[in-house]
Amino acid sequence: MTEQDKLNKQNWLDELKWDEQGLIPAIAQDEKTGKVVMFAWMNRESLAMSVDSGRAVYWSRSRAKIWPKGEESGHVQKIKSLRVDCDKDVVLMSIEQIGGIACHTGRESCFYFELTNGADDQKHWQAVEPVIKNPDDIYKK
Repeated sequence: MTEQDKLNKQNWLDELKWDEQGLIPAIAQDEKTGKVVMFAWMNRESLAMSVDSGRAVYWSRSRAKIWPKGEESGHVQKIKSLRVDCDKDVVLMSIEQIGGIACHTGRESCFYFELTNGADDQKHWQAVEPVIKNPDDIYKK
């Protein structure tokens, strides 16, 4: 396959609205429960890799590199379907979360803080989901 053939096959990427850094927000949602388990960023390369491999691949802004989800933890996200919103500026992936853990904290979802009223009648962010597996056991150095 020529380089031009490869480019022609990826015209769908040109239809998306990328931000100034060449990124697009990506939401991972559990295919069975509908629960949002993760939000991250993708660039053209990581989105194309995700489609080609059937596994979520993100762009890590903190590390400035491609980040195949689960490369260290084993908590891979298998893509079941891929959608974009009406403006084509947000990606929504329906995924199967391997191992049931999406968050680097060892929780099912990265969205585990909930705004609650404390005993002092003040609003606080409180962790409301349990740690499934200790991150030290996931990310052994």
